[in-house]
Amino acid sequence: MRADARRNYERLLTQARAAFAEHGTDASLEDVARRAGVGIGTLYRHFPNRHALLSAVFEDAVGELVARARDLLHAPEPCSALVTWLREVVAHAGAYRGLSLALMSVSSDSADSGSALARCGTPIREAGGALLARAREAGAVRSDVTIGDLLQLTHAIGLAAAESPDDPDLADRLLHLTLRGLTH
Repeated sequence: MRADARRNYERLLTQARAAFAEHGTDASLEDVARRAGVGIGTLYRHFPNRHALLSAVFEDAVGELVARARDLLHAPEPCSALVTWLREVVAHAGAYRGLSLALMSVSSDSADSGSALARCGTPIREAGGALLARAREAGAVRSDVTIGDLLQLTHAIGLAAAESPDDPDLADRLLHLTLRGLTH
């Protein structure tokens, strides 16, 4: 990428992060481009659609979640490690209002499995799947629980928490209730 194109890309990402944090993932892409000092055509050359931009914004969080899962993979308590990681998934998805809903839609829509945002989910599913498998092997989690189900539940919890900003403990309470159903 040329230096000027790289600068435009970075400015677009910076402004998208700010706009998504302030207005949610439905923030105007035209506003993102304007705030970055580029035209909407430049935004679309770098990010062909909203999901591609969301994926780029969420990419750092994906790396953090995958690394965190790797760190937790050999923790002495496999179930606690899984719970810790799921809490972090909820926290990351809650960073941008609307991200949980976007992640839920690409997780459940097989027709959208090739989108940039859906591809972002693959390393998360693999990382979480390894933690889940270890918790299952330890006999701490029921065998019929899947990582897809857990991620859908965490996204739903993130969505519920985003819709209830006056209750900062809601996500943790809902996650706790959900996790009680995972164990034997």
